[in-house]
Amino acid sequence: MGHIKYASDVGAPVEVAFTYTDNHLFVPDWMFGVAGFEPAGEVDHGIGATYMTTARFALWHPTATCEITEYRRNVVIGYTLRGRLSGTLTLRFDPLGYGRSVLTSEAEYAPPSGFAGRLCIGLVDSAVKSALRRTEAQLRREIEEFHGTDLVGRIA
Repeated sequence: MGHIKYASDVGAPVEVAFTYTDNHLFVPDWMFGVAGFEPAGEVDHGIGATYMTTARFALWHPTATCEITEYRRNVVIGYTLRGRLSGTLTLRFDPLGYGRSVLTSEAEYAPPSGFAGRLCIGLVDSAVKSALRRTEAQLRREIEEFHGTDLVGRIA
């Protein structure tokens, strides 16, 4: 199982960062490679919520099911992708003080199998690292922009 972890500070309190991240409408804005993220059931947030996720990789647009498998308000959200593309993205939020927070992004994924998979494992690892880094950076920017607007009180 491949594992990557990044941490950065965000210019917004934990409550604001979590509220933004918890809203499924914003996921395509910050998650790298995601073109669509629509609820697949009646529950649209919290543990057990499932979504139909449309990815975008050049001309290939696969769909997969994404489920929230870990959820504690203002602490952690864990997304698990099921299907051809599989893995887990866990986002943790910790207070840093003075209206700032720490965002820790952690990804776990199954490396490719078979002879051909073993030949390109380095390529897959670097692609996942790049995607997680881009996701984390974009999420941080989006949270800070969200915090700087009047939307904060209306979304919660």
